[in-house]
Amino acid sequence: MKKGGILNRHLSGALAELGHGDGVLVCDAGMPIPAGPRVVDLAFRAGVPSFAEVLDGLLAELVVEGATAAREVREANPPAARLLAARLPHLDLVAHDELKALSAGARLVVRTGEARPYANVLLRCGVFF
Repeated sequence: MKKGGILNRHLSGALAELGHGDGVLVCDAGMPIPAGPRVVDLAFRAGVPSFAEVLDGLLAELVVEGATAAREVREANPPAARLLAARLPHLDLVAHDELKALSAGARLVVRTGEARPYANVLLRCGVFF
């Protein structure tokens, strides 16, 4: 049994399978989930777990070389916009419809219980060396 980090067996296993360039969509409870990517649904109730909790947990375990979010987050959800800007220095902003289209190419989708709009980000995995 693991003694720390991400304990959810499905999420931990999915993360171990990721490679350089793979996409991981971390999304709120309302984001349409495309057909194709593996999905780990962590949503329990509205707001649980939060987008911030899940993002921080993933960033502690993944090497991220880039990220993409919807530009609408700046007006519709300033706390999420601040969180993304603080955690992801290489953040690209695109239209929400473009983010939805890009998410179809993700290898993994991690759905949170977040109930605030536009709390979504597509992470691009890097390498540790």
